Amino acid sequence: MRTEHAPRPLGTDMVGTADRAARRGARRRGAIAVAATIALTVINPWAVPGPAQAATPAAAKPAPTAAAKSVTDWTTRTVAPGIELRTGVIKDPDAKPSWTVTIQAPAVNRLTGAPTSAPLSTRAWADDTARRLRDAGLEPRLEQVRWPAYADTPSGTMGWRVRVGSYATAEGAQSTSQKVSASGLRPAVEWTGYDVQQPADRESVHVAVIDPAAFTGTVESTHNGDVADRETTSSVAAKVGSLIGVNGGFFITSDADGVQGTMAGIGAYDGELQSMAAGSRAALILDDGGRRPRIADLTTTVTARAGSAGYAVEGINRVPGKVRNCGRPGATPTELPRQDLTCAKTDDLVKFTSSFRADLPTGPGVQAVLDADHRVVSVGARGGKVPSGGSVLQGIGGAADWLTAHGRAGEPISVEEVIRDTAGRQVELGPDDSVVSAAPTLVEDGRNAVDAATEGMLDPQDLSFGYAWSNGRQPRTMAGIDKQGRLILATVDGRQPGVSEGFTLVEGADFMRSLGAEQALNLDGGGSSAMAVNGGLVNAPSDVAGERAVGDTVQVVPAGAGR
Repeated sequence: MRTEHAPRPLGTDMVGTADRAARRGARRRGAIAVAATIALTVINPWAVPGPAQAATPAAAKPAPTAAAKSVTDWTTRTVAPGIELRTGVIKDPDAKPSWTVTIQAPAVNRLTGAPTSAPLSTRAWADDTARRLRDAGLEPRLEQVRWPAYADTPSGTMGWRVRVGSYATAEGAQSTSQKVSASGLRPAVEWTGYDVQQPADRESVHVAVIDPAAFTGTVESTHNGDVADRETTSSVAAKVGSLIGVNGGFFITSDADGVQGTMAGIGAYDGELQSMAAGSRAALILDDGGRRPRIADLTTTVTARAGSAGYAVEGINRVPGKVRNCGRPGATPTELPRQDLTCAKTDDLVKFTSSFRADLPTGPGVQAVLDADHRVVSVGARGGKVPSGGSVLQGIGGAADWLTAHGRAGEPISVEEVIRDTAGRQVELGPDDSVVSAAPTLVEDGRNAVDAATEGMLDPQDLSFGYAWSNGRQPRTMAGIDKQGRLILATVDGRQPGVSEGFTLVEGADFMRSLGAEQALNLDGGGSSAMAVNGGLVNAPSDVAGERAVGDTVQVVPAGAGR
């Protein structure tokens, strides 16, 4: 049913009273609190139509990002009892984005030492770059960029940006870009509508609200039976007969980083752990078929045991030696989570489940093939297939030596898997439970709680890493839970100048809070962001080729629908 007025609120936008720093202080060591004077722009599209007011502390001036928002042309419909779909466009009539040329500063990747570039640098660099541009007959402008309201980064000035010109089209900025290149500097043609410092003119959003008290089906994370495969969100939705489907967590897209389609973070489907956590990152836990959804930061500990001997398993369903998004002990160049970086391990034990249906990785090391009773069938070279109902352990380095010494035909090798939240509580997986994970946390206890640095999405010491993904507007998929226990699944389209810019991480947190979310996390975004309704795609993914094939998805399945 189409409505020309704003839908009713999902719930009161309450600010929790728990002291987040105290609860999660152990995981936030070294974090610098964001200054309380930074203003937050709260987007409230569910209120009466009209500009929403920025939530600005007393005596504080509005931040450059604070802008009035108006929402028009909302539609609301009931997909099924207990499921409501809301679609709309957030518009700011005062926004005046344009194309410009941004000078890239020379930088060095802090972890790898590789030369790279950054969109920001010091004031000294900005002044020197501006002088060089003026000498080339160009008129630069210097922009001071401040840290967004993250929970674990510095406040104040992040860096300085140097730009030239303002153009109606990208083509119009190209001639200036060529002049910048001729002066010996590195230019990038950019749309200012992606800047957190500027208001976005349009943001296309889709929101599905699932009330477990009224919906009789299930909500589950799924890899559709094959963890080494990629499939579009809408095609999975059509196969399982779901009412609502969204893309899930981070996954591998290149053979150089592992097996395409396998997850780069914790994933569990039908009660079985199919990939391990990348350090401690946010996860959506769908207990009891999604009837008790919750969000928590999860870690995984897996141990292989042969008699009294044990060995740490550091991966499930991934190539030994390659750890996408890092976050595992012994990984180099970092053991901490690091988005889109593939870390290395020379000593690595990896389990493959029967849901891994691709050819097993080959190379140095050994593997032990186990039957359904976890007894060793054979020990030998890596490769082949996982036997139906069985599993395989592959080891390199010291792990290969351990498998060789303890992998005796007919003898058992058990694998113990433990999932814990940051409070140390164990998460038990039942047959109707599933887990999907990405990063970072957006909302906790009703407060903005974007821990982008802790969860490896950006690096305060290296502005060449993660700036555009975290601080710029991007397509995003988000999940949240409100006070009534309702699950909120939301997408925002992006990378479409003048059509839909997307959200920054902080804007995503603001948006989820405006929907009443007490807890929320960021799922995979960019070209992966997709929402399907009754098996059909309803949003506009940003990939030129159309909807992207992804790893896992979250599906809302009616009662009686079989997979």
